[in-house]
Amino acid sequence: MRVQLQNDASAERFAKQLLDIGNGKIQIDESTKLITLPPNFYTITLNRDELIRKVFPNIAQYYKDHQWLSTRAILAAKNSDVNGINSSILNEIPGEAKQYKSVDTVMNQDEVVNYPTEFLNSLDLPGMPPHILTLKIGVPIILLRNINPPRLCNGTRLAVKNMMNNIIEATILNGKFKGEDVLLPRIPMIPTDMPFEFKRLQFPVRLAFAMTINKSQGQSFQVCGINLENPCFSHGQLYVACSRVGKPSDLFIYTTEEGKTKNIVYPRALQ
Repeated sequence: MRVQLQNDASAERFAKQLLDIGNGKIQIDESTKLITLPPNFYTITLNRDELIRKVFPNIAQYYKDHQWLSTRAILAAKNSDVNGINSSILNEIPGEAKQYKSVDTVMNQDEVVNYPTEFLNSLDLPGMPPHILTLKIGVPIILLRNINPPRLCNGTRLAVKNMMNNIIEATILNGKFKGEDVLLPRIPMIPTDMPFEFKRLQFPVRLAFAMTINKSQGQSFQVCGINLENPCFSHGQLYVACSRVGKPSDLFIYTTEEGKTKNIVYPRALQ
């Protein structure tokens, strides 16, 4: 549907190329296990900085425009790449940065000696906010938990409006409640995929200039960049990333192998 709604001659070709990626029909080089992306499928960028400039041109000038901000994002497979991109863009935003540090505690008091606070602070886990959350007024953030459905759901993007010690005021950027101002509190969060239980008290948000491919599922953008320095590692990830937009002129990709990357597709999953 995202592709069909585009009134563009290249949209039909783009849709077919997307299906070929999703179905694993693009030939794999057996020596490298990489595919070569079709040259008319996307706009190539030569490095990460160029990718940022293509997706967020003149960011310092336009970041306060919520309509402009809500229609673009950069995707990456790994949190490390996402964090690097978000940090680079944050440095270009004018204004004073504010840091929020989480309070991390082990649930089982008998294990406190095994997992010191410094170790808990160092954990950067998928679906969890970082120990040190650095924000500026106007930057986009993404919600990591359902707080008040359907208004505030996991995956909702917002723009920071005001920062207080224990509350963040933000404006919803997408969905039915777009434009509404809301208050976000710190909440306790317990990750489920750890060998021990610990609790992180923090604002349930991350910066959202860039986000992981998995986090972008279900979202649509007018302009999308994909950083494939670290290639996709799970079934269908490349298809999900590329299908966030409807035509090739809106898709910017950076790979370290001149348009070559991994496309993980398990045929049995498609049957």
